[in-house]
Amino acid sequence: MPGLLARWRTPISPQAYRRITFVALFALGAIIVTGASVRLTGSGMGCPTWPTCEEGSLVPRGATGIHGWIEFLNRLVTGAVSVAVALAVLGAHRRRPYRPDLTRWAWGLVAGVGAQALLGGVVVWLHVAPVAVAGHYLLSAVLMWNAVVLHDRAGRPEGEPRRAVPPELRTRSRAMVALAGLVLVTGTVVTGTGPHGGDEAADRLDLAVITAVRIHSAVVWTFLAVAVVTLVAVERRPGAREARGTGRVLLGLIVAQGSLGYLQHFTGVPEILVGGHVLGSVLVWVTALRLHLSLSVPEPAVAARPADAPGPAAPVAPVVP
Repeated sequence: MPGLLARWRTPISPQAYRRITFVALFALGAIIVTGASVRLTGSGMGCPTWPTCEEGSLVPRGATGIHGWIEFLNRLVTGAVSVAVALAVLGAHRRRPYRPDLTRWAWGLVAGVGAQALLGGVVVWLHVAPVAVAGHYLLSAVLMWNAVVLHDRAGRPEGEPRRAVPPELRTRSRAMVALAGLVLVTGTVVTGTGPHGGDEAADRLDLAVITAVRIHSAVVWTFLAVAVVTLVAVERRPGAREARGTGRVLLGLIVAQGSLGYLQHFTGVPEILVGGHVLGSVLVWVTALRLHLSLSVPEPAVAARPADAPGPAAPVAPVVP
């Protein structure tokens, strides 16, 4: 233990810290997918108490069966997420040069994970009520936003000048991110009305499934339209190589995610497709955030010459005698 503590007193490089932030980002995305697997297997009440799995027992017993172990393993993944977030905070303090902004964003992850733990207890106490489950997922999306910003900032020098972005492009980008968030919200409404509630006795939202699906679909199509408009503007910007690449990936993910959504709807919402749709929602959300952040990041370009600065001397023609 003393050796481990001594190692954490050693300063770490910006490159090493960015790798730590990626691990935290990956872990926060993974817990969303494993949490969905709990719901899709009907194991939402596999551990009927919290923070223990059963009364007087941290681990499942024979009475809870396989569902208890599925839920218990998901709680173990939550522990791994907590470790990754703790490392992000410790690394922010040991990073050299020290960056206060990175420390603040890292502590934001700690606050979010703590809130998630408490909300997880509420989900159990409310017997996986749809509103509680939706809140659990949406809080995870907020945590992903925090982690994406932290990872992005960790890869860029402090005080780096930002490229001037036209107001109309900035507005489109913000609208795109807002619609991406609305897609997640309406997706939780579909989940709350659908068949995969996490437990056979779980309540469902008092809304027709087809109505929820239509609302969600309309928001997705609007999101796609705004993303296309934003990407067209990005493609026309000189030097925005990072944003162009991210935008193309986002467009492909939205099309794939939408196609998967229609496929699962017309095939009876099979669990495997729903799980893939949850993974897709994480990828789309992260990529939309990355595109938005990349629009204000400078890229190598030839600096513009001030109007009053002397230009290069014109070539002088040789004098012919």
